[in-house]
Amino acid sequence: MTIDLPVIWAAIIGLGVFLYVMLDGFDLGIGLLFPFFDAKADRDVMLNTVAPVWDGNETFLVLGGAGLYGAFPVVYSTLLPANYLPLILMVIGLIFRGAAFELRAKARRTQHLWDLAFIGGSALATFCQGIVLGSLLQGIRIVDGRFAGGPFDWLSPFSVFCGFGVLITYATLGCGWLILKTDADLQRRMRLLMRPLACALLGAMALVSLWTVMGLPAVAQRWFGSGNLGWFLPVPILVLACVWGIFRSVRLRHEAMPFLLTLALCFLGYTGLVISIWPNIVPPSLTIWQASSSPSSQLFALVGTVIVLPIILVYNALQYRVFHGKVREGDAGYH
Repeated sequence: MTIDLPVIWAAIIGLGVFLYVMLDGFDLGIGLLFPFFDAKADRDVMLNTVAPVWDGNETFLVLGGAGLYGAFPVVYSTLLPANYLPLILMVIGLIFRGAAFELRAKARRTQHLWDLAFIGGSALATFCQGIVLGSLLQGIRIVDGRFAGGPFDWLSPFSVFCGFGVLITYATLGCGWLILKTDADLQRRMRLLMRPLACALLGAMALVSLWTVMGLPAVAQRWFGSGNLGWFLPVPILVLACVWGIFRSVRLRHEAMPFLLTLALCFLGYTGLVISIWPNIVPPSLTIWQASSSPSSQLFALVGTVIVLPIILVYNALQYRVFHGKVREGDAGYH
């Protein structure tokens, strides 16, 4: 039996990207929620819920990027030139956010400035991720395996809306996480915020789906003309069920369910993305097989990944196990 290495690597990179969205999404979302909570004590608690784990969450961004470079190097000569500016701005946002994490706890007179850096860095990194997602969905012009577009092809109404959609997604994830990790008045206010965020997320998903079908004929063909419709039909029903479940769990004061159902919404949206572009890795024309490195390179990297990936997964699972439980005002914080 022949092993299809490009498919295996596409699955590994897809897993890495989804884990990054799932894990780093909620701690980026906390930065997006900061403007709604002015009190220093509230902000300290919000940060302390992710202080032990945020570094580990970003491991999966490194995994996806390194795997992409090793397994699909042609992507670097197409996707990156097409999105240089938003990717550079994303990195700048992550740098500001990381610096704010480290320095705001030690600052006194300038702590409000580091709070602004945390908010701005989180928003910039999140928005740029959405821009890149929109650029990928709308397609990238490729000629002879190279990017053939202009420096601002990534900028379009669709990609900008995707940027706002990812902002809403991460804010909802962050809110669900804080319902799980906090209590008392802060948790109560998070519950109040969860309902409008869930509605906004549902609206963003509906608009992106409609825009994709009506504005991107290649994607519409994959949904309705290539036998994928049967896979896609349950998705809208499951999305509505998840949003209904979020409302119900908030009303019944469940603590974990709003977060878990928001993760389920992210997974459903991710499956829609996979259906929209498969088997392309850079739409509309570059498939995973065309973008692949040599089989020997992919096999060599796969051996290392098979060893390292379980260690990463176990490490991340252990950090969440060790730091489980509620975080309250006055607990030992990030120092």
